[in-house]
Amino acid sequence: MFLRPNHRHKDGKAHVYWSLVETVRTPDGPRQRTLCYLGELNHSAEARWLKSIEVFNEQGESRQLKLFPSEVEPPENDAEVVRVLVRKVRLERVREFGPCFLGWELWRRLQLDRLWEEQLDGEEAEVPWSRVAAVLAINRLCAPASELGIEERWYPATALEELLRIPAGTINHTRLYRCLDRLIPHKVHVERHLKQRYGELFAAEFDVLLYDLTSSYVEGEAGKNPMMHRGYSRDHRPDCKHYVRPPLMLC
Repeated sequence: MFLRPNHRHKDGKAHVYWSLVETVRTPDGPRQRTLCYLGELNHSAEARWLKSIEVFNEQGESRQLKLFPSEVEPPENDAEVVRVLVRKVRLERVREFGPCFLGWELWRRLQLDRLWEEQLDGEEAEVPWSRVAAVLAINRLCAPASELGIEERWYPATALEELLRIPAGTINHTRLYRCLDRLIPHKVHVERHLKQRYGELFAAEFDVLLYDLTSSYVEGEAGKNPMMHRGYSRDHRPDCKHYVRPPLMLC
């Protein structure tokens, strides 16, 4: 919300008319909406408007906001006025918030936060393993990367540290790999949990629930693993042996 001067020339004289304007969101983008027209203010009326405007937020609380047009100098030595030099304003440590917040919200809607807290957080750890699991899952949703890529590039550029309340500097590829080892024994439990949540969230009734095939490849001979073989690679790595897991059937 701000004061806007409107200039007009009439009978060879310059006139300034004032209006109170606020910025609102619309389907076509931000737009400015005029709340009221103040007319051509005399010096005393202009001074009263410039002094303060009472602004009410959504909670009904009030505060004093001083509004000064760019061509008007604010009073000197006023503790309630702060001058900002726009040319010297800079952004530091810009981080991605929206996609990560959505991923975290979906994680909680699926109640995976509760599930992994029960399954993984029994032992004391610097970072709860349930939160590390959330980092891995949200990465797959937003910008899939290797564990090293998550540590070096993706995670530091997100707001997950604050969203998940993870201590600074504690997410590294070693901890991510160790978390994967802890997730594997609970695979069947997670599948049953997701099947139940799917039915609860969408009121879905079914006898059999199928999910898509997925594959894993290894960069090596995998000589001691008879399940690894060469063939069509969904990961575009025909040079590597891979294993295709069959679809899960839940009744």
